[in-house]
Amino acid sequence: MNAELTGSESELRRHIASARKIVVKVGSSSLVNQDSSVSRVKIDRIVDALEARIRAGSDVVVVSSGAIAAGVAPLGLKLRPQDLATKQAAAAVGQMHLAHTWAESFARYGRTVGQVLLTQADAGRRDRARNAQRTLERLRQLGAVPIVNENDTVATSEMRFGDNDRLSAIVSTLLSADALVLLSDVDGLYDRPPSEPGAQFLSEVRSGNDLENVAAGDGGRFGTGGMAAKVSAARLAARGGVPVLLTATEKIAEALENAQVGTVFHTRPASQLSAWKFWALYAADAEGVLRLDAGAVRAVTRGGTSLLAVGITEIEGDFHRGDIVEILGPNGEAVGRGEVAYDASELRQMLGKHTSELEEGQRRAVVHADYLSNFASRL
Repeated sequence: MNAELTGSESELRRHIASARKIVVKVGSSSLVNQDSSVSRVKIDRIVDALEARIRAGSDVVVVSSGAIAAGVAPLGLKLRPQDLATKQAAAAVGQMHLAHTWAESFARYGRTVGQVLLTQADAGRRDRARNAQRTLERLRQLGAVPIVNENDTVATSEMRFGDNDRLSAIVSTLLSADALVLLSDVDGLYDRPPSEPGAQFLSEVRSGNDLENVAAGDGGRFGTGGMAAKVSAARLAARGGVPVLLTATEKIAEALENAQVGTVFHTRPASQLSAWKFWALYAADAEGVLRLDAGAVRAVTRGGTSLLAVGITEIEGDFHRGDIVEILGPNGEAVGRGEVAYDASELRQMLGKHTSELEEGQRRAVVHADYLSNFASRL
């Protein structure tokens, strides 16, 4: 990924402007009309800018919201549905309209698009995540433009990315993208809604300290993201080593040409996660829970320390060796995640024991430091 990005704001903007592999996320409000019908005019304008970037030598992956919104008008609904079944029905209709419009718009340039529908379950299983990665890479190799969306028609409320901003961050890290461009209806990040008097624009974000006095809002009429979700996604991508540009869709041409608009989010190489640790921490499905005592929490959050049986007070779930487990502190606080080295049935017999008290085959770490990712150093 992009561990070398430690320079100035201007250097980061130059990097984003010349990035070879980029992910561009487009929100619902940028794709539909006021009546929620898919807007060919809006999509054509977006595709014009994407095509210019492709011709400049970049590989582009699009993460597109809008499936549920696009299904509202054809189904005769007045507002975005709130219940899961109607959302899924709207998405089933809207995906058809949306995919068709993307395809027609790119066809003006002789380009083929491929629709990739993902759920949290796809990213949460390592084999399925790798398959998704291979599909996206192969589409790019064949000259097609991948259009990624959450598969709202089958995703349950428990198995959702939550919004396509987060999905774009996961896709960016999955592909080891050189940059993520998050498009919104606001030209960048402000410390409060820009409509409020005295709102201050933030041109860059280097760490969570830059966000202490920022109040970001929720999603609008058609979307679920909102500025809070975009900031969260930007920080997530940056944590995985992918720098981010956040700006308005109306400024997409400038964003993709020279990146001299919006807010940029720096990566932090000193605390950047490996691809495996990022996946384990932010995308993987957890099959169980390990609860630690205070001493074990201190040990694993310092970094570089494996988790031993002596520090585990309780386990939950019927997990197996090689599964991802949640790691919690004595008061239920989230500590991290890791790949467990024992089945739950065997580990229950080992709890609280020092290594010297265990049988020969049980003396390896429960979670090795190389396969343990903690939340202590997050952005």
